[in-house]
Amino acid sequence: MLQAVLITVAALILVALLVAAMIVRRTMRALEWARKLAIPPRPIKKAVAHQMISIVTPALNEEQNIGPTIRNVLGAFDDLGIEGEIVVINDGSTDGTLAKVEEEMKRDPRVRVITHEKPGGIGGAFWAGVGQARGQMVCMIPGDNENDPWEILRYHKLLEHVDILIPFVFNKEARSLFRNGLSYVYRFIINTTFLVNFNYTNGTVMYRKKILDELDFHSSGFFFQTDILVRTVKRGYLFAEVPYRLDVRPQGLSKAITFPSLMRVIRGYLRLVRDIHFTGQGQAPAGFAADSLTAERHGHEQTTEPK
Repeated sequence: MLQAVLITVAALILVALLVAAMIVRRTMRALEWARKLAIPPRPIKKAVAHQMISIVTPALNEEQNIGPTIRNVLGAFDDLGIEGEIVVINDGSTDGTLAKVEEEMKRDPRVRVITHEKPGGIGGAFWAGVGQARGQMVCMIPGDNENDPWEILRYHKLLEHVDILIPFVFNKEARSLFRNGLSYVYRFIINTTFLVNFNYTNGTVMYRKKILDELDFHSSGFFFQTDILVRTVKRGYLFAEVPYRLDVRPQGLSKAITFPSLMRVIRGYLRLVRDIHFTGQGQAPAGFAADSLTAERHGHEQTTEPK
């Protein structure tokens, strides 16, 4: 009996030693593999001078709000020492929005306007602005004067380290309980579906233009911001989330919470599910956009040129 117990104990010890040896071997192999991929410490490059920021400002019947929006953005540029421009997208307005923009253009050459005969959606307006933007960085600030430009532009120097800045609202009392609840449900669905962990996806996100230029699909509705974030983050682009104070819309009503907008969001969501989970577009590419901070920090020599 004692002999059987000793044999059993010895067998268990032998198995444990074999398992330990396998773990050590695998650990050493993993360490060796990691060392081959290791990037030696290197100094941070100095900030690139004269990086322009293009603010894309969609406006649909914002006669009362577009003027203050433009002046606030220009004021933020001046206060923060930013070289920037404003590209207003007059998205089929039927009121005096265009006239107000033209007044601001006469006062400051940093303001430009693109006019659409018919509304193309806030996403369509954003992409139209990106196509005309002269800056290396792009940010969308709507013409409703609800967003404080100082809140996002104060973080512009973080783009020396990442390619995307994502604001999240910290003063949730600025919105109704219904809007906050809707935002929570929306965020839960997005994070769960696409295995991401965003605090917010529909704010005044700031992008390096290079990474936008390589995207094939351009969502035209209110889902466009989420669509861009999921596609770029799933590709591996580096981002930072920053706290952001939201103002109360001074005039008019938001166009986001309408039945047509909701239907476009649902269609955009289903398209993104298809692309990420069923067509392989959620896989990281072989390289990153040329001159992106992600490529630099990964130490990748292989980059992708914009299409």
